Amino acid sequence: MSISLQIAGVMGPILVALSISEYFHYKIWKDVHATVVYLNGLVLLTCGLIVVRLHNIWVADWTVLITILGWLLVLMGLGRMFFPTNKQLEKGLAANILLLLLLLLGIFLSMKAYFL
Repeated sequence: MSISLQIAGVMGPILVALSISEYFHYKIWKDVHATVVYLNGLVLLTCGLIVVRLHNIWVADWTVLITILGWLLVLMGLGRMFFPTNKQLEKGLAANILLLLLLLLGIFLSMKAYFL
């Protein structure tokens, strides 16, 4: 099995679970302490670096999504670590669109890894 399918098999279900659970629990990010945001950034940075080190592949097919997600995780992690007191994204149209995109991306990666 290729590394792309292995990472998609992990990243897809995580994105599905994350997008659905965050949609139903926006309120947990309302008054979150900066320490928690910093630790979240550390986890995002670590996961992003693992993906980028294992899959920094820039090709014109679906696998480039994994590389792009890895780099986005790195950037999000650094952003949360260096700016932990910034206000979190509030519930609204932009947040719902972002969560919907993450859900669709998670479903796509899961389908690629498990069913195609």
